[in-house]
Amino acid sequence: METNTIHTNQAKSLLTQPKFEEEQMKGTLKTKAIRLMAAVAAGATLLSVAACGAQPGGGSAKATGANATVWSLTDSTWASVQQTFEDWNKANPDAQIKNESFANDSYKEKIRTAIGSGNAPTLVLSWGGSPVTDYWTNKNIIDLTSDLDSVVKEKVLDSVAAEGYRDDKLVAVPVGQVQPAILWTNKAVLKEAGISDAPQTWDELLDDVAKLKDAGKTPIALAGGSKWPYLMWAAYLIDRIGGPDVMQNILDGKKDAWSDPAVIEAMTKIQDLVDAGAFGDSYQSMSADDKKDTALLANGQAGFDLMGSWVYADFGTINADFAKNDLGYAAFPAVEGGKGDPSMLTGNLANYWSVAASAGKESQQTAIKYLKENTYSDGIVDGLLSSGGVPPVKGIEDKVKSADDGTGFLTYVYDSVKNASNYQLSLDVALPADQGQALLNNLEQVFLKQITPQQFADAMNKTL
Repeated sequence: METNTIHTNQAKSLLTQPKFEEEQMKGTLKTKAIRLMAAVAAGATLLSVAACGAQPGGGSAKATGANATVWSLTDSTWASVQQTFEDWNKANPDAQIKNESFANDSYKEKIRTAIGSGNAPTLVLSWGGSPVTDYWTNKNIIDLTSDLDSVVKEKVLDSVAAEGYRDDKLVAVPVGQVQPAILWTNKAVLKEAGISDAPQTWDELLDDVAKLKDAGKTPIALAGGSKWPYLMWAAYLIDRIGGPDVMQNILDGKKDAWSDPAVIEAMTKIQDLVDAGAFGDSYQSMSADDKKDTALLANGQAGFDLMGSWVYADFGTINADFAKNDLGYAAFPAVEGGKGDPSMLTGNLANYWSVAASAGKESQQTAIKYLKENTYSDGIVDGLLSSGGVPPVKGIEDKVKSADDGTGFLTYVYDSVKNASNYQLSLDVALPADQGQALLNNLEQVFLKQITPQQFADAMNKTL
């Protein structure tokens, strides 16, 4: 039985960008519009590319007849899911599923445009939260309860399954791995700096930062150029200091909720880290999609990296020797005197499939049949575990243990999710779109020390 809970505001949430969201798109979209007009004037070349959906935000993914379309991600842990598309197509020649894969940021831009124009793929991928609420409210996706409710409840951990329901109807089916944010360590780098283990408290983390800096290392790798990695620091600190009620008040839109002392203290502690040189001098220019922060840790240039569990497989790709011998992981440190339970997690609960309302009936039925057969099929479960992902599936403790490669990481993640006192959905997904974007922008200014903690709170209160 699951004990963790999710603090979201589903009833009030509107569309926001998935995952820990990227920077504002206004300038990007303006540039694309100018380029598109130039291409139209010059000829039809760009139009032919856009028609096949190759350009983010362009073209249509609508299928014909019983065929279905899907956009998935390029992350290595998606291999087992993508294999099911190939297996399906071999077994169903008259009802094919066409898959295209994209990096996170490209997908985010592409799906926003496709949903708004009625050209979404048959299977719509999300991270739960506000996007699913908005899709459902605006009738962009269909009710899957009669077809898939029993399948989901039988297979998926309760906390992860619950995020797929709106108005007591199943509208999003979990897929992929649980993705809590973890404090990763390079044990060799820590040892070189005279640090024996990961910090258990905030004061210990500050001490470690000083030691790593003295050793000539970047204490904490941070892909600030993507903005969304800032959210993990904010979510953990707010919870560790004030407990889950602080964030719940924010999600509920309570007046001046961002002025809670726990928020002010959390922003102050972030700036204390910046002042201590914790993130080095170039964190604001590093991109998570480029995995530069992950590489800093794997290649022995940094001691810590606060990042989602999804990068576990990437460590082995970047530096197999490091992944085998020196990779460490730990919970986010406790804050002395704080009200939060150190077992609390933040991150993504899983990914979710919805079925587009704009798809034809036959295409929808193909997607539904696919989901019946492939909602955490053995192939997906085994494939995720073999690639370092932990599926949110009931009763797989023995499989998880068997799949561990000696590090114990998979069991650690599975048990952490099961035992978490609170599993906070990524803030930019849990919050409505305007609030999520404002949070990204204001947090960036906190990390760059362009605003004070109080100015941050004042700015965020205006979004409630």
